[in-house]
Amino acid sequence: MNRFTKGSLLAGTIMAGAVIATPAYAQDTESAESAQEDNFIVVTGSRIQQRNVETAAPVAVVAAEEFQLTGAVNVENVVNALPQVVPGVTGNSNNPGNGTATLDLRGLGEERTLVLVNGRRWLSFDTQQIVDLNTIPNFLIETVDVVTGGASAVYGSDAMSGVVNFNLKKVEGVEFGGQYSITERGDGARYQMYGAIGTSFDDGRGSATVFAEYYQRDDIFQGDRDFSNFAIGGETFGLNLLQFGSSTVPQGRFNAPGSTAVANGTDLNGDGDVTDPGETPTAPLAQGLVIDDAIFDTPGSPRRRAGDTYNYAPVNYLQVPQERYLLGGYADYEFVDGHRAYTEVAFVNNRVATELAATPVTGTFNVDIATVSQFLDAATIAELNLLDQREAAANAQRVANGLSPLPAPQLGVVSASIQRRVLESGGRNSLDERNAFRVLAGVTGAITDNLNYDAYYSYARTRNSNVQQGNISRSAFQAGLDGTGTALNIFGQGTLTPAMVNAITIQAQNGDISTVEVASGSISGFLGELTSGAGDVGFAAGVEYRRVGSQFIPDTALSSGDVIGFNAGQATEGAYDVRELFAELNVPIFDNGSQRLELSGAARYSDYSLDAVGGVWTYAGGAEFDVVPSVKLRGQYQRAVRAPNVGELFGGQAIGFPGATDPCGDPGFLAANPGASQTCVATGVPAGNVGNANAIQLNAQIPALFGGNPNLQEETSTSWSAGVVLRPDFIPGLTITADYFDIVIDDAISVAGGSLQGLLNLCYGTAQDVNSPLCQPFVGIRNGDGAITVDAPPLVAGVNVAELGTSGVDVEVNYGTSLPFAIFNTDGDSRLNFSFLGTWTESYFLRPLQGQPEVFECAGKFGGDCPNTGDPRSSFSWVSRLSWIDGPVTLSTRWRHLSAVDDADDGTDYTAFNGVERIPAYDIFDLTLAVEATENVTITFGINNLLDTLPGTPEFDANGFVTNRPSGLLLGDNQEQANTFPSTYNVNGRDFFASVAFSF
Repeated sequence: MNRFTKGSLLAGTIMAGAVIATPAYAQDTESAESAQEDNFIVVTGSRIQQRNVETAAPVAVVAAEEFQLTGAVNVENVVNALPQVVPGVTGNSNNPGNGTATLDLRGLGEERTLVLVNGRRWLSFDTQQIVDLNTIPNFLIETVDVVTGGASAVYGSDAMSGVVNFNLKKVEGVEFGGQYSITERGDGARYQMYGAIGTSFDDGRGSATVFAEYYQRDDIFQGDRDFSNFAIGGETFGLNLLQFGSSTVPQGRFNAPGSTAVANGTDLNGDGDVTDPGETPTAPLAQGLVIDDAIFDTPGSPRRRAGDTYNYAPVNYLQVPQERYLLGGYADYEFVDGHRAYTEVAFVNNRVATELAATPVTGTFNVDIATVSQFLDAATIAELNLLDQREAAANAQRVANGLSPLPAPQLGVVSASIQRRVLESGGRNSLDERNAFRVLAGVTGAITDNLNYDAYYSYARTRNSNVQQGNISRSAFQAGLDGTGTALNIFGQGTLTPAMVNAITIQAQNGDISTVEVASGSISGFLGELTSGAGDVGFAAGVEYRRVGSQFIPDTALSSGDVIGFNAGQATEGAYDVRELFAELNVPIFDNGSQRLELSGAARYSDYSLDAVGGVWTYAGGAEFDVVPSVKLRGQYQRAVRAPNVGELFGGQAIGFPGATDPCGDPGFLAANPGASQTCVATGVPAGNVGNANAIQLNAQIPALFGGNPNLQEETSTSWSAGVVLRPDFIPGLTITADYFDIVIDDAISVAGGSLQGLLNLCYGTAQDVNSPLCQPFVGIRNGDGAITVDAPPLVAGVNVAELGTSGVDVEVNYGTSLPFAIFNTDGDSRLNFSFLGTWTESYFLRPLQGQPEVFECAGKFGGDCPNTGDPRSSFSWVSRLSWIDGPVTLSTRWRHLSAVDDADDGTDYTAFNGVERIPAYDIFDLTLAVEATENVTITFGINNLLDTLPGTPEFDANGFVTNRPSGLLLGDNQEQANTFPSTYNVNGRDFFASVAFSF
């Protein structure tokens, strides 16, 4: 192979597309020719063996060279650049984050994207049955095929938003290499070393490939970047943008009870009269006491709190560290003429850590005055004794009024809301170590010249061990305050001695086990022509059995809920299986040489062991029509299903802390929803605190219990696409495609309202009925101030209630041409390749309650009630690449673009508080130089984020308020983490990489 040809391949076998994304027919010539020698081709999106690679559904293809040109070692870095993809969990996901990298087509959810390797299901990593992209060897990827739209008729459950198939190459000879990457700031280093050996044997009857990889990624902390060094926010609460942080401070915060009775309007004694004595608010117990909402700047001596917060940001990861070992191999052997056995084996060890600030202890605790007196000054001890007397007197008055006493402690013990950041125990570190393996064995061959069979069995198992450092035992903390354990001095920063820390800290552990088992058999082939010259009718039919199972195994601390620091959760265990029949048909109607019409169809019947799902049908139909040889029209309609996963069905209750705003503390929400204030009072908020965010909500997160629902049914989706493919004869080398897509998912499994925030809004803004199922989670769980706390978080579970969908147009342009000059190529010419893949998102919506008029339209929006934690969904996004290939030298640049997005909350203008209502258009440019030093050695250098585009740097005044208008990428409350959306917008800055690849 001459140098020009190899240089062309380096720039991209599919015209160096930005993600080298093209319709399936545009695969590289060499592959297509060899496939035709075998007389059939199998294309992602269909099981039918075909004599061409054109399909009714648009298929985007990412070539292997894109990984080399971008310096991408992890699969996520290339796939997430596709405009069809909304980034899921990535290497920049710390909180939330779980040490994985996931794939989310069209932003409809990772659980609704089916991931295949070599056309077969890959291994999942947890009870949600989602694939971790870290388990796929990027250096062996030949192509990545992306089919958007429901594909359950072909592949079964989970293919709601689409299918992504990673095709691994066969290696002939020896390939090995390595790569080093580092940011301009000298941090976040990444190392990769890999090797593969492949050979044919027994005169070509067999082939085998074995491979290994090691990868390491160093951490970057939020404190290492100016834009993320301080947590900023406050505009949601009507404040100017400022250093916000957490209300749980290391000095300790002591908040005495607010009143002796709940708000007016609550019938406490059940007589139907809400105006009885004792059923109206009384004066605060702590009125006039410094100990009420106190901060201990001076150990043992309090002052009144004045908006104090703790900056947790610097010690959170901006890039999580990772270490990965990957081993495997695949082989095939023609044991009888025309019959071939094949096998695949893979093992992955993946270690990823997340790092959070020291544990914030919050909750209501009983404080024994005699126990803590040794740590307090005399004035504070006197106030605690006075508070104790008031509690006793208030309860006596309640009893006199015919009411039951409040659960106040005995004399000498006071009940208080306590917050203490336990810096003395160090940060919270969570280490995930996943060991996963997958084995597959199958046999394929020819039954006749036009009929083939394929049967295989695969088994995959992932075991995750999670070790958590820095947790605090709630029971031990309580024992240290009530005199039954080691006495705790929480009244000041740094006051906990090593003995005290040892008494309350615990190491928590949990594990996940996930299995995927598949047995499949099919026949496919050709049935002859329907009309002369049209081509053979193709078909495929078969059976499949799948079983999925998962376990979540927490230790005693986590399952009992005693742990503070990381989320407690109960054990989960469950499994189900499905038996399926499927068939496909591809029917060429006519082909007269200039016009061609072809129809296709697929159907699948699935019988689930789940009673709530049972038997379900999925189906698809499509058509292709060549108007003239250079113009093709195509379209497809599909109905897909997704059975609920193990976590959604059998998940034990686990506490979570989603970002949300309590409507009862939001004056803007209350003003926009008449009647909401009364609902707040009816669900336990004191009337005097309604609209007071400082009393109702102390932090940007609200705790809630999430759990499974065994009565869940399947989700269903309808999707269709219609498009055109243009290959004008007068411009050789040019291909243009445009495809309209529309996907709607009904009965989507979700918390009612789509999220905790949505459920809160439905209760207080729509239902406004304390007896409504939408409000029941919030009744009887608020504390005396009306706040939702970890002491009694609301219980929510997924139900089949939502509708989710998206529509738009994908546009793709590929062009390649020879140039009549060269510098390095001895043949005298060079080549220019250009590729563009863009998406216009017409609609991206969530209907929280199916059948109801309320819809959250999120195209061109970010934040608010939009899915996926409010990830930005630009109306226009594209990725493009321009490459110049001159013999052994390739110079290539990539341009990624996201159009501007507006705040999804139209009710409040946050710019009045120096907040951000609009994130401007975003552009990232990358540059790569690859040199084929010899026939066997290729060296690549690259710069990603060439212009060092980052969120702006805030400036603060003496009070912590932001004084400049930061970049639109720098957000306050309306963010995911690190003051921005770090999986969408680059947060590492200018990044350099160098790699070398050897092949013999």
